[in-house]
Amino acid sequence: MSLHSAPLRQLSLADKNFKKIAIDAAVKAGTYIRKNIGKIKNVRYKGEINIVTDIDKKAEDIVVGIIKRSFPKHNILAEEKKYAKTKHDFTWIIDPLDGTTNFLHGFPVFSVSIALADKGEVVTGVVYDPTRDEIFHSELKGGAFLNRKRICVSRTRDLGKSLVATGFAYDVRSARKKNIKNFINFLKASQAVRRAGSAALDLCYVACGRFDGFWEFYLHTWDTAAGLLLIKEAGGRVSRLNGSPYSFCDNEILASNSKIHSQMVRVLSK
Repeated sequence: MSLHSAPLRQLSLADKNFKKIAIDAAVKAGTYIRKNIGKIKNVRYKGEINIVTDIDKKAEDIVVGIIKRSFPKHNILAEEKKYAKTKHDFTWIIDPLDGTTNFLHGFPVFSVSIALADKGEVVTGVVYDPTRDEIFHSELKGGAFLNRKRICVSRTRDLGKSLVATGFAYDVRSARKKNIKNFINFLKASQAVRRAGSAALDLCYVACGRFDGFWEFYLHTWDTAAGLLLIKEAGGRVSRLNGSPYSFCDNEILASNSKIHSQMVRVLSK
């Protein structure tokens, strides 16, 4: 049974039902995206290989509309459009379609990511995979869940037995920081490496134990904010690539089950 068809736990943050509204917005946007696979009418290039479609924009409109109806004074930080800033402490961080290139090609790995930050601290995180009808959701000090089941990171302690993941920036052809050498080093140091194309889902997969670790350069706040909270609430660790503290405003991230974290830092330091 899908989470959105069943009663939700009461949210602790001032009884505002932030998570419930985030789930509702993610599911409705994700449902729209799923129904429009193969129906893209307009594709625009934001960079050499960085694309945005009419589906991205409509999905963002769906999410923002639902949030604004409940919380009209909250700030919105989203990928496809700039919104006027308010003086409110709460900011919703939205990626309406993470994995647009996959979506454009019909490769079923993409997601809707929604997070809520209170004075810079993420307090709610929701990522919805519309092709598998999987809702990853968390709240600060409330645990991490996949649909109705509580999740936790893997118990793997040896990088050599770990499945890790990464991604490559849209400006991979000209980026100053090259990830290819890291990719090769992890191919040699781990059991296997995957590159699926949706950072938000990659982080969720670390949170639920499908991946043991993940690293990437040049991500944006909307790519990582929800996944950051999910991993922390699932018992994992998030840092910069050198192991130093991570902020969701940083453009590099290392996430793991915590047990292989130092081993991943050593590989990345090569």
